[in-house]
Amino acid sequence: MITFRDVDVRVGARMLLSGITAHIAPGDRVGLVGRNGAGKTTLLKVLAGQAAPAAGAVTRTGPVAYLPQDPAAADPSLTVTARILSARGMDAAVRALRAAELELATAGECAMARYARAEAEFQARGGYAAEAKAARVAAGLGLPDRVMDQPLGALSGGQRRRVELARVLFAEAGTLLLDEPTNHLDGDSVAWLRSFLSGYPGGLVVISHDTGLLAEVVNRVWRVDPGLRTIEVHNTGWETYLADSRAAERRRARQRATAERKAAALHAQADRMRARASTATRARDMARRADRMLAAAGPARRTEKVARIRLPEPAPCGRIPLGAVSLAKSYGPLRVLSGVDLAVDRGARMAVLGLNGAGKTTLLKILAGLLAPDSGRVVHGPGLRLGYFAQEHDTLDPARTVGRHLAEAAPHLTDGEARAILGSFLFSGEDVDKPAGVLSGGEKTRLALAGLVSSRANVLLLDEPTNDLDPASREEVLAAVGAYRGAIVMVTHDEQAVEALRPERVLLLPDGVEDLWNAGYAELVGLS
Repeated sequence: MITFRDVDVRVGARMLLSGITAHIAPGDRVGLVGRNGAGKTTLLKVLAGQAAPAAGAVTRTGPVAYLPQDPAAADPSLTVTARILSARGMDAAVRALRAAELELATAGECAMARYARAEAEFQARGGYAAEAKAARVAAGLGLPDRVMDQPLGALSGGQRRRVELARVLFAEAGTLLLDEPTNHLDGDSVAWLRSFLSGYPGGLVVISHDTGLLAEVVNRVWRVDPGLRTIEVHNTGWETYLADSRAAERRRARQRATAERKAAALHAQADRMRARASTATRARDMARRADRMLAAAGPARRTEKVARIRLPEPAPCGRIPLGAVSLAKSYGPLRVLSGVDLAVDRGARMAVLGLNGAGKTTLLKILAGLLAPDSGRVVHGPGLRLGYFAQEHDTLDPARTVGRHLAEAAPHLTDGEARAILGSFLFSGEDVDKPAGVLSGGEKTRLALAGLVSSRANVLLLDEPTNDLDPASREEVLAAVGAYRGAIVMVTHDEQAVEALRPERVLLLPDGVEDLWNAGYAELVGLS
């Protein structure tokens, strides 16, 4: 299916992976794991043919379907159905068939011949059975019937990503390459996807921080090791991999501790023997033996760096820094928001819940001033300082460097202060000069959060802030959310993010009903 040999993976001048060799065969369901920025997304692009390896060869046998972390925008005028069917080239066949059906009204012999040719082409590409399968895949991913004939431009960001995932799954390629496929999926859709991938007969490589998906789906694990610039291949499922990794780590720690203890004793003895000329040679030999013992035990396990995420100290503000009156928004014929009223008190904690397409991201964009409502207005109270985190990272300019993004977000910082903040978010050295377009999803999340740190924002609008993060970075974000003393309006599918938020109120969309938070709403988080 896909074989790669002696492959080097680079981003600019930076070597991410060197000399890696592996193979993906039918039935292999590989979980590609590792810290943010280790090279997982770049490696997947190389396997998909979207980027060239710096060295080595990649051989693909059979079709490959690839879901990138940030899918490229498709023609917004295409319907959902046409976009999904295009994975097998059926969109053109369907258009030709529909046009031929209309021509049949003339009852001409030429029209009948064109219809016969169009129907034959349609059937050759799978026909009505394939159309039905496309509808089943879309339904499994939570795309309701009412959106299937809607243009892509009328959908929310989460819905458009579901369309792209449905298109990839419908393609029935020999190998699937999926980068964070559960982003923006609700609980039912995640369960459906796990079942689909568990029974997939082809090859699969998936990057995911959803440990439930990894546990249920993968039968092999590739761990990207940024220190050694290679991948560790484990021919086991996820749970066995975790148990083996923990056992191996404990074994390495014991061996290293034993070697360090023995080497320390040898060095101490050598130090005592150096004082006498008659034993100086033996002392040197003893010291060399101690050094060899440490080298044989392997290097001390380095603690992986974790971004130190602290949200800003909020600036003083009035009692109600942010509000909205009768907000309404439509995309074409699709009504998204209708008469939404909102009052965000100083220090308030609010969760926004609703099914995909209910208008959650649209509401936050309107509140952030990035999107104009069709009617209604946003009200800024005294002293408002707004911070906005976008789930699609569309506030980041792909051509602008990491350092430039922070300089524009916090122009009052000196260069040294800016570099110190970026360093705490794991951007150091040449990373500061990298364009945002080459960052992984987790790195983009960290950069966007870094922009909030020095803003002194007193109201944060957070749209899926834990997406794409490795477990350690995610824990840091959750702790920062819990400690923040300003107001937060959060959209998330992450139940633990809601626990960290400790919401006082909830806004239910699309109806725009605001209510006091209670435990019953917690059950809706994974479904929203």
